[in-house]
Amino acid sequence: MDVHPSARRDRSDLGEFLRSRRGRVTPDDAGLPPTPTVRRVPGLRREEVAQLAGVSVDYYIRLERGRDVNVSEAVLDAIARALRLTDDERSHMYALARPVRDRRRPLPPQRVRPSVHRLLETMGDNPALVVGHRTDVLATNRMARALLTDFDALPYRDRNMARYIFLDEAARSLYTDWEAVARSSVAALHLYAGRHPHDPRLAELIGELSVRDHDFRRWWADHDVKRRTHGAKHFHHPVVGDLTLHYDVLAVTGDPDQLLGVYTAEPGSPSEEALRLLAAWTADAPDEADRTTRHGR
Repeated sequence: MDVHPSARRDRSDLGEFLRSRRGRVTPDDAGLPPTPTVRRVPGLRREEVAQLAGVSVDYYIRLERGRDVNVSEAVLDAIARALRLTDDERSHMYALARPVRDRRRPLPPQRVRPSVHRLLETMGDNPALVVGHRTDVLATNRMARALLTDFDALPYRDRNMARYIFLDEAARSLYTDWEAVARSSVAALHLYAGRHPHDPRLAELIGELSVRDHDFRRWWADHDVKRRTHGAKHFHHPVVGDLTLHYDVLAVTGDPDQLLGVYTAEPGSPSEEALRLLAAWTADAPDEADRTTRHGR
C-alpha cells in the first residue's frame, strides 16, 4: 500500500544503519570466496550485500542512500541474514523501514501508577527504578537514590539516565565499567529512536549530549542498538566501596515504554553486605546520603 510522503520517516536513518552494519561483516563472515582485488572498504561491498540478499545492486544502493523505496518483509529478512543482524538489530531495521505518522508533538507525559510506587518501596535493600521514554527516570526507591543519585531532587528535564551517565562527573567514578555502561545507554537510545523518530525531546537530548560529550558523539555515530534485559554492573560507591550488582529489566504491564529495573547482589557476597551497609547508612543519615549521592547537586 502506498503511503503519503508526509507519513514516511527519514530514510537516511535506515541507510546510515545499513552502512554501519555492512562495515562490520567481512567476506569471510558472509561465506564469500576471496577476491584478488584490493578491498577499499573494511566490510562488505554494496554489491556483495545485494548478492547475498538476492536483490539488484541498484535497489540496494537506493535503499542505502535513503531513496524512497518500498521494502517488503521478505527483502528485509534477506538483508538481515546477509548482514548477520542480531534480534535487536533486526527489530531496529524494521522500525527504520516502517512508515510512521509524522508526529512531531511531544509524547504525553508518563505517570507511574501508585501501586508501582508502592512496589518500589517494598524492594527492601534492593535498588529499583522505573525508566520511561528516552531513558527518562520516572520513579526510584530510596536505595536507588542512595546507589546512583537523587533524581527526584533534579530539575525535571535532568531526570534521565543517559544525561546522568554522560554529564554527571560522579557517574564516571561510580561505574567502574563506565564505558560499557555508557555505550549500552547509547544503544538503548538508538533502539528507542527507531520506534519514536519524531520525539522532539529525544532530538533535544541527542543534540545536547552530542555537543557536550565527545564520547557520546562518537558512539552515537556507530549506530549500535541493544535492548537492556539483564546483566551485571560494577560500582565503586563513595560510602560503601566496591559492589557487583546484577540487574533485571521488566516491562511494566499496562504502561507502554515503562521498564522496571531491579539490582540484586549474590547471597552471602561482599556486595550483599555492602548493600546492607548502604541501607543502614541511608536510614541513619538521609540528608547526608542525599548530599553525598548527588555530589554537590
